[in-house]
Amino acid sequence: MSAASTTSSPATGKLSAREKKWIVYDVGNSAFVLLSTAVIPIYAKSLMPADGNIVSAWGYAQTIASLVIALLMPLLGSIADVQGMKIKFFLGFFGTGVVMCCAMALPLTWLPFLIVYVLATIGLNGSLTFYDSMLIDTTTNDRMDKVSSHGYGWGYVGSTIPFIVCIALIFGGPAVFDWSTVACTRASFIITAIWWVAFTIPLITSYRQEHFRATREHTAEAIRGTFTELGSTFGKIVKNKPLWMFMVAFFFYIDAVNTVISMSTSYGTQLGIDSTQLVVALLVTQFVAFPCAILYGRLAGRFGCKPMITVAVIAYMGIVFFATFFLKAALEFWILAILVGMFQGGIQALSRSYYGKIIPKDHANEYYGFYDIFGKTASILGTFLVATTTSLTGNASIGVLSIAILLVVALVFLTLQKDPTKVTASSAATA
Repeated sequence: MSAASTTSSPATGKLSAREKKWIVYDVGNSAFVLLSTAVIPIYAKSLMPADGNIVSAWGYAQTIASLVIALLMPLLGSIADVQGMKIKFFLGFFGTGVVMCCAMALPLTWLPFLIVYVLATIGLNGSLTFYDSMLIDTTTNDRMDKVSSHGYGWGYVGSTIPFIVCIALIFGGPAVFDWSTVACTRASFIITAIWWVAFTIPLITSYRQEHFRATREHTAEAIRGTFTELGSTFGKIVKNKPLWMFMVAFFFYIDAVNTVISMSTSYGTQLGIDSTQLVVALLVTQFVAFPCAILYGRLAGRFGCKPMITVAVIAYMGIVFFATFFLKAALEFWILAILVGMFQGGIQALSRSYYGKIIPKDHANEYYGFYDIFGKTASILGTFLVATTTSLTGNASIGVLSIAILLVVALVFLTLQKDPTKVTASSAATA
């Protein structure tokens, strides 16, 4: 069931006002993502005793947050496919994320801080599941690649603005305002939350749910049938060979992408690269990712979405080999940062839009819930593989090389999968 068709520009036309308002949420939430990558782990470490292990504590925190979202999203996603429910769930998770982001300024010891951070991360990732599924209500199939790519692109560059402000405050605040470094770091959480809220307002004031499986009048019946719907959806996924083959491929390659992102800083630290160089290189990644993500969307319009995803997977193989055999000093880390920036946004954006094209629109949240299971649980396997291989061999480079296993498996499934969008296009051309 769907409402009136979404009004949108031609595939090559300019972004509509509605598409832009969807895109800016990526700008808002990415500020928290970037802060979580570069600042929050360091701050958590400062709250721990000298003999505390931030790597294991941080790993457990990320794992718990990922598992909670992976378990919740299919159920809540199914309920959210009822007319008018998607925006309510989005607001609930978004609100939780923002409030907990501010609350991170309160704990004075590491364990309460990590608990609040886990809640903030659950709020963020929960909102992103519903946000991703809003894409089908915001634009048309032929514009999804472009709109999704612009979301990631502007998210990358937009997130650097509050991040630079926060870094400047943390390093310069003690001298300028006579605040402690801890107080400046806490203030950065508030700044990030304000930025997040400001760039969410356009979305929540403009969003309309075009696709749904039940109307408000049948909400009770739809909710009672949620578990039946979940079983039915899983069965449909299993029977849809192109869909489940893509989901398996996505599981492995997005795991590799997430692992490269999450382990790059710790790997650079292990090699003895200065922390300032690592932070600046991270900023470079964001700025490179901005135009490359948008360019990737344009290339997908010309060559197809799946072929461009495949190119990115192959490119990540090259990135892993470069990190394993050539990364020795700061210069090589800068090269690595640029290479990651070139493909990171593109593969994330096109995965989101390609999935939106090959699922039933009136069950989008439910399907995106399963998509989230694959995406979030994939955040665990790669880091475990790197850690275990490194421990067994005593060589961090071999640990990084193990990521290539995930990419090879993903490439096999992508190669064997028949692209449903190509079948549809060729059928339309024949007709």
